Amino acid sequence: MRSQPNILVIHADQNRIDCLGPYGNPDVQTPHIDSLAADGVVYNESFCTFPVCTPSRYSLLTGVSVRQHGGYTNQSSLPLALPTFADILGNAGYRTKAVGKMHLNPTYLDVGFDELLVAEQNGPGRYDDDYHRWLRDEGLVDKIDLMSEVPEFREDGPQEYYDNHSALESDLDDAHHSTTWIGDRALETLDSWDERAHVLMVGFIKPHHPYDPPASWSGMYAPEDLTLLPGWTTEAQPGDLEYHTGTHPHRNLTEKLLRQAMAYYYALVSQIDFHVGRMIDCLKRKGLYDDTLILYTSDHGDYQGFHHMVGKLNYMYDPLAKVPLIIKYPDQALAGETSDGLVSNIDVAPTILRAAGSDVPDTMKGFDLIQKGEGQRELVFAEAKAGEHLMVRSHTRKLLLCTDDSQSLFFDLVNDPMELDNLYEDPAHRQEVEEYTEAGTEWFASQHPVTDDPGHGRPLVRGDNVPALDDGHREDMLEYFRREMKGA
Repeated sequence: MRSQPNILVIHADQNRIDCLGPYGNPDVQTPHIDSLAADGVVYNESFCTFPVCTPSRYSLLTGVSVRQHGGYTNQSSLPLALPTFADILGNAGYRTKAVGKMHLNPTYLDVGFDELLVAEQNGPGRYDDDYHRWLRDEGLVDKIDLMSEVPEFREDGPQEYYDNHSALESDLDDAHHSTTWIGDRALETLDSWDERAHVLMVGFIKPHHPYDPPASWSGMYAPEDLTLLPGWTTEAQPGDLEYHTGTHPHRNLTEKLLRQAMAYYYALVSQIDFHVGRMIDCLKRKGLYDDTLILYTSDHGDYQGFHHMVGKLNYMYDPLAKVPLIIKYPDQALAGETSDGLVSNIDVAPTILRAAGSDVPDTMKGFDLIQKGEGQRELVFAEAKAGEHLMVRSHTRKLLLCTDDSQSLFFDLVNDPMELDNLYEDPAHRQEVEEYTEAGTEWFASQHPVTDDPGHGRPLVRGDNVPALDDGHREDMLEYFRREMKGA
């Protein structure tokens, strides 16, 4: 094995952990991810740090909790005081690049990659990025996605969009869909890899809602043939509705609507899997597969029917807080193994660095998983709502501790894996609740923010594709979107 293995990080958005073949899903077709899992390790108890895009991604890059890096929202930035795995590998001689969704702020923030070629969805990124500029050059716009992500266009969206819980066939063909654009850019990059050591991070926008596969994929699954996922209930739970009624009201969800959403969601997952297969084939053709660490994960999950909900924006139930994590190590070390140890996405950065032969900085608090670090953790923690909600989870119990104590939940996962019976006020579990509360309070207090001013220090990455922030391109792109949407 070469002294510096190549690194390929494949990062989906909103991929529920059991919506992949290696996690036992009976319906979804992911043959290439299945193959990757056979050559690697499947982590069954893997959790994000925060069920929102940007905060979770910053934790993956830096190996620290959200409280420490301070990026609590999708509009947050990342402090220079926290090195990323890309920073460290770049300094160690790696050529580093990221393509696809990164959800940085600003869009082209330098987080250690030599080059960023991005396709964004939420926030100002879609007015800056390479993908939407390319679509404009093609005379196209992703109309359904615009309705989902930009309030101005959502308010004027057709009733069909609301009635179907944003599950609609894409208005773009396969060649122009974001998944294909990202997959093509990733393949071009891998095909250019030479004898030097390389890092590529590939961020797919999907299967994040809207669930909008292109026509060539939308018919892949028959809704009536799908097996409803664990946790489906015929009605929404009152406590869940009090927390958040749903972007598309959960009360209006029916089994028929859910099955259609699942069919399109699975199609988006299978579409990603197809491009994972292209990447694997490219590495094998170039003789680089064995020496490459390949990692597949996501920033958070999706309810997909759990407690009568779809999407996100509710409690940190397992379908939202758990994320797939599959790692093929160089030379297929540990091939075919599964791990039931508690894992956090802060473990990704130190694991990558150790595999690359680099030292792990003191700032990174996660474990090196190849050294069986997943067995060192008795509890795993996650945050939501700017730290107002805290998850404390073991293999058998789960506390969702909220600043508003009336919202707090406690579950016996052995007898209630679907998290339906709240035992927070149950006298028989009072001692356990107190123990988990104390553990969560101590953990939160120990997560000292790295800086009081997280929004400063990192420049923009350099590149001919990086637009100036003050050149008016955002206004021009918005006007283009408006013109195109009027003709929708």
